[in-house]
Amino acid sequence: MASIGRNNDITAGTEIKDGACVVIVKTEWNSNIVNELEEGAIHKLESAGVRNIISLTVPGAVEIPFAVRQCWEKLKYKDNKPGAFIALGTVIQGDTPHFDYVCQMVSNGILQLNLTLPVPVIFGILTVNTLEQALERIGGKNGHKGEEAADAALKMISLGYTIDEHTKQLNFQS
Repeated sequence: MASIGRNNDITAGTEIKDGACVVIVKTEWNSNIVNELEEGAIHKLESAGVRNIISLTVPGAVEIPFAVRQCWEKLKYKDNKPGAFIALGTVIQGDTPHFDYVCQMVSNGILQLNLTLPVPVIFGILTVNTLEQALERIGGKNGHKGEEAADAALKMISLGYTIDEHTKQLNFQS
């Protein structure tokens, strides 16, 4: 549950209102890993009461920011507009600098979306050196990054509710 503390600091919780919508944008590349990330995210979202989950698939990680922007533009005036986006993908280091370019482009794209959209875009992109490292992040010794991305989305949606509800109570002094 999100709340405002004694010093008007706002903390994120996981309160979800009926009708909350979360859009997952995932890649085709490394689908064996990405599908596990998605499954974990959906399980976490459904457990928290999110019933409106939209899943979009794009060719690769570089296309994720475009798909998020397009989806937002199509849904932003709808009653069930997204409360958050979750970007899921797996980029595995190869023998060329392609890995570095892809990671930089998708990271910068998601950063720009977070600075321009009124809803959060959660970074659930695995950027790993090996397939084994990716496997460790879908329920292995490094946790489940799909579930963690969903948890971050839930907390950010809840934080948005708290900010909306308490804006009048906050005392911003200049």
